[in-house]
Parts: sequence; structure tokens; C-alpha cells
Amino acid sequence: MQARHNRRQGALARRSPARNSNLSRILRRFYVAIIALLTLLALGTWGFWALGPAHTRISTALYMTLITITTVGYEEAVPLRTTAAQLFAGGLSLLGFGILTFLFTSLTIFFFESDIDERLRRTRMDREIARLRGHYIICGYGRVGRNVGHELFATERPFVAIDEQGEQLQYELDRHPHLLYLQGDASDDDTLLMANIEQAHGVFAVTGDDSRNLMIALSAKQLRPEIRVVARCHDVRNIGKMQKAGADAIVSPDFTGGMRIASAMIRPQVVTFLDEMLRSDEGLRVEEVRLPQDCHLNSLQHLPLRGRNYIIVALRRREGTLFNPEEQTVLEADDVLIVMINPQGRHELAQHLEARQDSGMFA
Repeated sequence: MQARHNRRQGALARRSPARNSNLSRILRRFYVAIIALLTLLALGTWGFWALGPAHTRISTALYMTLITITTVGYEEAVPLRTTAAQLFAGGLSLLGFGILTFLFTSLTIFFFESDIDERLRRTRMDREIARLRGHYIICGYGRVGRNVGHELFATERPFVAIDEQGEQLQYELDRHPHLLYLQGDASDDDTLLMANIEQAHGVFAVTGDDSRNLMIALSAKQLRPEIRVVARCHDVRNIGKMQKAGADAIVSPDFTGGMRIASAMIRPQVVTFLDEMLRSDEGLRVEEVRLPQDCHLNSLQHLPLRGRNYIIVALRRREGTLFNPEEQTVLEADDVLIVMINPQGRHELAQHLEARQDSGMFA
């Protein structure tokens, strides 16, 4: 537990690259201001000592420099009897005022850098969230939520993470600086609206509390009845309640874990293959691609069954699943292609569908 706590504290203490860059820039401003101030003090002391009367001391010249650049307005410690001395004092006063202003501005930015950086980042993030279309909302960014997020990152799907614990979000932000997140209650309508649920593709209710997940599903369905909600459920007795609340799919970690343990014993090579696929840097996954609504009895030969980045492995329709479909297979409206594919292949297949639709395949 102590080691875990130390790792978390270390993660929170680390700054993102952008934050480190801002801090370095502010420190450079501060160092430049200090060097300029010391240089001006040395120059002013020498100037007043050289332009003043013969008996002028260095300490007196330094004092005269200080009251000049700070525009205090005390009596002249060094008499300014010549035009050159008066011009020197005037120029020194202007330079001193500018350097001191620059110095105190740098100090202010240094002390408030954290708040300023957070506000700017929050503003940029809110604008990015408002521009999202077809994204996902992960409600609860703990261990399960982070794994969901990693899968969406790997398959290049945009999402917004919501969690009440700022530490959870900050911990993940250090690893993924481009993470879009909101800190708040995911069951609250305003929070879901801020996550742009009106344009979202789906909602994951994956907090560690079944009652909270039920409320998230209910709130999401009230805001958008057609949105898909996948909920996490620990107690199988709550599955019926979540279904009534509107959850489209319910996952029990205990049940899924038991099935996975059994599969590891019965079919170890399949489990190994799936694990390697999920850990692949290429983002290879088994995905589903729904055909357009206006598809009218066209064969599958108009689409390439395989490509460098994808393989069509099955065709899912109301009456069942057709594995390894042939080119002569007739397509129907709302058919779903089951494809082994990576993100680039998903874009390629979408382009094939759009091209065929434009050319009249889906007339």
C-alpha cells in the first residue's frame, strides 16, 4: 500500500511537458529580469559616482540609484548639477521602472502559474469537447474506466472521461496529456450535457457503485433515449434494475472473470491469441460495421472481403450469423459486418461503403 501511495504521489508531482515548458519560460523571464536589474544597479552606481561631486561615495551613489529606479522621490543624495547628470537620472528612472515592472510581473505569473495554466487548459478542453461528434463518455475513471479508455485510445476513438476524484484524472493525465475529462458527478444531467452527450455515440457507466451506475444509465436515457449505454454491475441481483433504467448492455466483472478463467484452461491458445491482439500496437480488433439503411439486395462482391488492414469474418443479421460469407452473399438493410480490422482498415472499409453508395450500390 505504501509503495502504491508513493507511486501515486510521484505521478501527481510530475508535470506534463506543456506545464514544464511554461514553468521554464517563466523562470527564464525571472532570471533575465534579475540580471537586468543587477546590471542597471551597477551602471547607475557607476554613473552617479562619476557624474557627482568629487567627494561622492560608492554607497551614496548606490543609494541614489535605488531611489531613482524605484521612483521614491527622496532628496537627491547626489546633487544633479549638470544637464548630463539630469538626463542620466531620467533615463535610469525609466529603465528602472520598466525592469521592475517586468520583474514583478514575472513573479506574479510564477506564483499564479498553476491556476492560469489550469484555466487555459480547461477552456481549451471545453472547446474541444463541444466540437466532438460520435464520441464516447466514460463515467467513472477508476481501474475499469481507465482500461476502457486505453481501448478507445488504441482504436482511435474519441471520448470524454468523467470522475469525481481529481487524483484519478490527474494520474491519467500525466500519461495521456491529450485526455479530455470533466471532474464531477456523472449522474448529474449538467455534467453529461457538458460532456456533449447530445452528440455522443455511447455512454459507459463503469463506476464501482451499482446504484451510481443505475442513476447514470437513467440520466443518460432521459437526456437521449436513443443513446447506447453499457453499465458495469457487481451484484447480479441489480441487473434487472439496470435494464429497467435503460442500460442496453450490462457487464458483470465477476461473471466475465469466471468465463475468462475457464477459457484459459479449456482453450489456452485462443485466449493467448486474443491477448496478443489486444496488446498489439497496431490496434487490431474484431469490430462491427453496420451497412447503410438504404441498402437494396446487393451482393457482397461489391466489397473486397479482405484487405491489408482488415478481413471480413462474418455477416450478422436478424436470423443469425453467417461465418466466412461468400462474394455472392446478398446484402440486406441493417446487416452488420463482423471484421478483424485495425483503425486504418476501418477508415478504408468506410470509404469503400461511401464510394459504392455514391455510385449507386446503395441506391
